Amino acid sequence: MRYIAFFFSLIITVGLAVVLSLQMGTVPPLGLLLDPNHGFWQNAYSEDVTAKENIKLKNLKEQVRVVYDEHLIPHVFAQNEEDLYRVQGYVTAQHRLWQMEFQTMAAAGRVSEIVGPIAIELDRMTRRKGLAYSAEQAVQHIRNNDPEIYRLIEAYADGVNQYIDGLSRARLPLEYKILAYQPEHWSVYKSLLLLKYMADMLVGDKDLEYTNMRQMIGESLLDKLFPLFPEENDPVIEAERVWDFEPIPVKKPEGIDYPNIKILVKTLPQPEPGVGSNNWAVAPAKTKNGAAILANDPHLSLNLPSLWYAMQLSTPRHTVKGATLPGALGIISGFNENIAWGVTNATRDTRDWYSIQFKDESRTEYLYNDRWIQSTLRIEEIKVKGNPSFIDTVVYTHHGPVVFDKTFRGERQDINFALKWTAHLESNEQKTFLLLNKGENHEDYLSALNYFTSPAQNFVFASRTGDIAMKVQGRFPLKWEGQGKFLMDGNNPAFEWQGYIPFEQNPSTFNPERGFVSSANQHSTASSYPYYMFDDSFEHYRNRRLNNVLRESENITIEDMKRLQFDQYHLHASEALPIMMHLLEKSGGEETFGEEGNKYIEQLIQWNYNTFPNQVEPALFQTWWKHLYKLIWAKWENDSLPVVLPNKYQTVKLLLNEPESELFDIPDSQKTEAAMDLVRQSFEEMVKEIKEWEENKGSYDWAAFKGTRIMHLVPNFESFSRRNIYTGGYSGILNATGERHGASWRYVVEMGDKITAFGIYPGGQSGNPGSKYYDNFIKIWANGDYINFNLRKATDNQEVLFETIFTN
Repeated sequence: MRYIAFFFSLIITVGLAVVLSLQMGTVPPLGLLLDPNHGFWQNAYSEDVTAKENIKLKNLKEQVRVVYDEHLIPHVFAQNEEDLYRVQGYVTAQHRLWQMEFQTMAAAGRVSEIVGPIAIELDRMTRRKGLAYSAEQAVQHIRNNDPEIYRLIEAYADGVNQYIDGLSRARLPLEYKILAYQPEHWSVYKSLLLLKYMADMLVGDKDLEYTNMRQMIGESLLDKLFPLFPEENDPVIEAERVWDFEPIPVKKPEGIDYPNIKILVKTLPQPEPGVGSNNWAVAPAKTKNGAAILANDPHLSLNLPSLWYAMQLSTPRHTVKGATLPGALGIISGFNENIAWGVTNATRDTRDWYSIQFKDESRTEYLYNDRWIQSTLRIEEIKVKGNPSFIDTVVYTHHGPVVFDKTFRGERQDINFALKWTAHLESNEQKTFLLLNKGENHEDYLSALNYFTSPAQNFVFASRTGDIAMKVQGRFPLKWEGQGKFLMDGNNPAFEWQGYIPFEQNPSTFNPERGFVSSANQHSTASSYPYYMFDDSFEHYRNRRLNNVLRESENITIEDMKRLQFDQYHLHASEALPIMMHLLEKSGGEETFGEEGNKYIEQLIQWNYNTFPNQVEPALFQTWWKHLYKLIWAKWENDSLPVVLPNKYQTVKLLLNEPESELFDIPDSQKTEAAMDLVRQSFEEMVKEIKEWEENKGSYDWAAFKGTRIMHLVPNFESFSRRNIYTGGYSGILNATGERHGASWRYVVEMGDKITAFGIYPGGQSGNPGSKYYDNFIKIWANGDYINFNLRKATDNQEVLFETIFTN
């Protein structure tokens, strides 16, 4: 039956691929695709059927054993690290080769090579952001300064390449067959490029949008609607933390003038609102078994194949297990016999924009400190499938690459905006994870973090000795207050970063008195922290819900922490809805809304603010809030003028504290509106939308209405995706499962004498859509369940799917 389903899904996918190929000017070779000996039929077998007991791998020093459990999770047992990572590369490529290559080609701005001219603008943007450039810098830095790490990354690449070299046409991953191209060799550069790609996925900035907003509404109103700290700031590092260091003084220069430019460019894509992560650790004094417990669930785009690939990696010195990034060495989020760690996004502004003035059309010189200095031109050849190459010239200044100019998204002569970004600087993030993988204590954890620079991350820690910790880690620029919030003058040296905050002065805490550490993408600290920090995307709800539960909890078990990861409570709704209902009542009474409106009101009155998949109230609230938010701020939206709008937290505060504010007035209407008028109008729009949904689609229960879906990395490959996942939660909720984003990996570990761990992610170990291990975790994940994730010994023989011996 599975083969039949696979056949029909493939036919649909091939049809979509043909449509895509017609846009590219080429059509996939259907004869080869349908060849019974080499075509898609050979991808209909799962890995347990095609497994080999023995594999020859050149350059191994000693035998390596890989034991696969019932979920296709490999447990690699090697005698040394070089063998360990060589086999990790080979095994990962066995199951995720196409994904590894596709993601790094996207990071390098090479998607046009696969899909043709429709991706040229995407590739131009990627190259202009400097991802490939920054990976090249990292390769050179590690080769020159850390030959041991470089040797291990080379071993990983060698493992990948030996798999590629032995790959038959029959075993070629299906996507290569459909899109008609071949894998190319892996390299150190590609592994480091993958880590830069993650930095790009997790960073945002709205400098250009704030610049427009400042000119539109003025600095006073901007400061009111976008305060530096919220009223209810519950930061990553506990507010009572005393900072015991002497900060580097940073003084704002006098007479600062920002460029007075109206910015009419389509700005960089930003991370999806609500994308972030949760992590926390509780001290032994708060747990039932007297052992520290750690939990982590990164919230990212929900894709197939999954972003993560689970593994255990063992040498005689250490055994580590958790989630890997296919293409990178070691475990990214996981635990070993002594320590556990996890990561969330620290959402710090580490990208700034500078306006550049060129001397002439050649762009070989630009103005800095009132002198013309030399720029560097980088020629980017974008190869395009079925078409001639597209040549782009990217200008590099000392600030960084000029992303926007009159040749790209800017139509005016004065649009020359350079991007300064910490990810462009030399770094060695790979070393951080390799050191964490074999770390033994808090000191090792801190030492490992000293190599991590970008993206800014909150690293949580717990150990078998009962220690817990949190550190906000990254290379953070020293800025005067307000610096980097708006477009800056690239000619004026006063706008330069003042240096970097020393790593030892980054916000951190160790065994705090409250008995837990946590982060959920909120502000890193209270206002007492002596350095300026800013970001537009700090979280205001998940963090407070998480900390409230942890403060009140005692005798915590690992089951409690699993439930907390899947917590469905909608704190935003619990604070906003009573205000909205009160204003609705003021607007004229509930009896005027008809049968449907009154039914919806009654349902909302009864709501317990959970977001279970079978509830209808979340659909009502979310639709109502969507229309209300748009009505309030639509007056400032402009397709040609990018702006930033107040977040939902500040919008709720405005509804509560200033319901008569002129900010609620709709400029084009003939009356002067107050908050209650917009609440009433948005309620009526909600009634109309939900009524239409009922008439066309039936029940508006939350799972159906939200429509969570896990999409293949190639959007056209619809039948390799999974839609209508039956699960609850939403953005801003601890179970942050939205339509396309959510917990991409969940794990919980109790660091007792006998370590107990559970983990899950929404996908499967296999990257092959024809395998039964392609999506077998999805239902478990959607239900909030887990699989056993305990460390496995080499002598364990229970629940073995198969094993492979690697020899030279």
